[in-house]
Amino acid sequence: MKKELLMGTALVSTLGAASVAEAVSMSMSGNHQVGMEFDSPSGGTDTNAQKNDNNFTVSLSETTDGGMTISSSFKLMDEGSASGAVSGDMDAGLTLAFTDGSKLDVINAGNASGSHAVSIPGSAGAEGVTVTSSNVAPTGLDFGTDSTVFGVEYHTAADFLADGLKLSVSASTDSGAAAINTYRVDSHYAIGATYVSDLGDTAITIGAGISQADGSKRETAVVNDTNGSHIGLSAVTGDLTIAVGFADGEKAGVSDNGSDEYTGDVVAAGVKYVSGDLTFNVGFANGSATDNTIGSTGGNADSTDETSASVSYAVAAGVTAILGYTVVEGEDDGVATDDGSAWYIGANMSF
Repeated sequence: MKKELLMGTALVSTLGAASVAEAVSMSMSGNHQVGMEFDSPSGGTDTNAQKNDNNFTVSLSETTDGGMTISSSFKLMDEGSASGAVSGDMDAGLTLAFTDGSKLDVINAGNASGSHAVSIPGSAGAEGVTVTSSNVAPTGLDFGTDSTVFGVEYHTAADFLADGLKLSVSASTDSGAAAINTYRVDSHYAIGATYVSDLGDTAITIGAGISQADGSKRETAVVNDTNGSHIGLSAVTGDLTIAVGFADGEKAGVSDNGSDEYTGDVVAAGVKYVSGDLTFNVGFANGSATDNTIGSTGGNADSTDETSASVSYAVAAGVTAILGYTVVEGEDDGVATDDGSAWYIGANMSF
């Protein structure tokens, strides 16, 4: 009887405490994009498929009496994509925003170098030409910005050391688990920076970063762990945006079974122009890589040239119609392959 009374007292106390506790502030955002892709590979059969991109994010935040804001967020997903899985959703950790304007991300914080990669305009559609898994040539500036979920990232306030400058640093560690057959990132450290300035009527943004990661694979040591550096520049004059960027580095754990590593580089450029309800995007990316089996030297040349364009029309508030087109030319181990083009037509509804 005494145990039942103690349990009852504890339950009532808990419920009473919960009834007076204040809830954190909550907001929701997301989008639903649906359309059709028409893929025409040069060495295969034309295909078409429905393409969906659904995102629903819940953001939580609250401010302490001392003025520090504590925030986090999570995504709602289909049951087929379990949270925490390698290919599933990776929910945010915690973000502490301080009164001086600086922030600290803890748990699944990300990579400071990738946080400062300049955005290069390209097609707003969901089209793409599928390349073979052995063609590892990268096309994004942030290809060398790996990290683990056991990490932190610190962001300075704006105008750090100089007007328009913002800096981030990050580091992560491993879980202590034994190495497995597939290459796995165990730790990283990175630094990134963004500088914003005005040049007459043009707003200039320069972003750069450098990252170094260490990883492991059972019974085989890599020659070059994942690392990379990038720099990009974006110029905005009225409704016109022009951006260019360059990145190079090494990456391990690629191809269909994670057994390759490569040395690669990327050059990308893009233009975006807004005219009333219409938005025009054009982008180009050239990636090259020399890949080989993990633990070996030498290698073969891969490359990917990707050109894309799109026209977006604001049909109504939050509703955008999209027409996109992408052309890809590629080489795998020095042999022309992976060529083709793809169309996309669809609409995006955001909230």
